[in-house]
Amino acid sequence: MTERGRCSEEVCVTCSDEAVPVTVLRLLDGDLAIADVGGGAREEVSVALVDAAVGDTVLVHAKEAIAVVTRGDPGRVAGGNGNDRE
Repeated sequence: MTERGRCSEEVCVTCSDEAVPVTVLRLLDGDLAIADVGGGAREEVSVALVDAAVGDTVLVHAKEAIAVVTRGDPGRVAGGNGNDRE
């Protein structure tokens, strides 16, 4: 296994990529979601591997949600009731 920081490539997929927590704002068709990634920025991510609802905080790696960290309160998330799908 490669030690962190010793990869020869610009980005090492086995040691330097990290999952980041984001908040699900809206669920879309096709197992996709719009997520708040911080600082008011929004991104489309896949939620195919998790059972995410609006308001949940999920860990995302390479635009793929890999875990639900906390269950949110959909009433506190703009535009969401936990069942929104476009």
